[in-house]
Amino acid sequence: MANNKALHRAAKAQQDEFYTQMFDIENELRNYREHFEGKKILCNCDDPYESNFFKYFAIRFNAYRLAKLTATCYAGSPIAHRQLSLFEEEKETQARTPYCAEITELKDYNEDTAEDLQDIRYILEHNVGGGVRKLQGNGDFRSPECIKFLEDSDIVVTNPPFSLLREFIALLIQYDKKFIILANKNAITYKEVFPLFMHNRIWLGYTVHSGGLDFMVPDSYDRSEHFKIDEAGRKYVNTSGPRWFTNLDHGWRHRDMILSRSYERNPELYPHYDNYDAIEVSKTSDIPADYFGVMGVPITFMDKYNPDQFEIVGCSYIYGDPGCHVSGTSWNAQINGKDIYKRLFIRRKKAE
Repeated sequence: MANNKALHRAAKAQQDEFYTQMFDIENELRNYREHFEGKKILCNCDDPYESNFFKYFAIRFNAYRLAKLTATCYAGSPIAHRQLSLFEEEKETQARTPYCAEITELKDYNEDTAEDLQDIRYILEHNVGGGVRKLQGNGDFRSPECIKFLEDSDIVVTNPPFSLLREFIALLIQYDKKFIILANKNAITYKEVFPLFMHNRIWLGYTVHSGGLDFMVPDSYDRSEHFKIDEAGRKYVNTSGPRWFTNLDHGWRHRDMILSRSYERNPELYPHYDNYDAIEVSKTSDIPADYFGVMGVPITFMDKYNPDQFEIVGCSYIYGDPGCHVSGTSWNAQINGKDIYKRLFIRRKKAE
């Protein structure tokens, strides 16, 4: 099983072709159904001939009462011609072209009493109730052509390129879009991203992937990694730390964390930092119920974060942090002169 280094190497090498499996998409998106009704969904990093995000919404277009579904992709997808999840017979040259696919109406065109993938195929082939067209540019989500799709959308749902996550999130915020996207949990501490979490403009999604996720990757992907290959010859790499980032509310984030530890009875378990006025809590499960000062907790705290119960006041180990150190310098919390790994700084909210 590959670890987090697979993601870092992918970002460095611009090897960002990580394709999300349908099971993982279904497991998360089923929790937002009420948000989708009447909305225009955009999957702007998704080849319509292979994306499971596009397929997920296409087959649920009527059930979710969507207003429109749009998918756009970057030119040169390396696996579309062989590993299509939607249309197995598409030619390599067609799948490698940047396309826009849209669905505005889904009907039972083949008269088999139910809308299915064949009806979706009919729409895309005959340009009825939507259709497919080649993009004039290269399909980059930052291009003026794709920005127009973004402006017209209500909710963006995709797995953006790892190496372009900062730019992708900045664009979503700039255009005030709702979204559900896949990212790595370490992105929480990016200087461009952390303030959004701190001020509750972004939070984590419903699903916690404790064992990582298997993503389909192209054949050309670095073979030095640890791969899993299925019966059809498709290659998968496991990555640790994937999380869903969203600004759509869901019930899980408002559930109180049960706190059973005591600071007053065990102060020796919570040492004070040398260089910051806060105590160290090395595990989220050890957060004390009787302490209302600032605490340093691991990033995994965000999986349990309830904004009604806690507030985030800062973060270590990033540049220009708004709450914890001199702007423009790298900084770690320390205990007995030793650096402590990345910490979020939080404070309990007192009950009304």
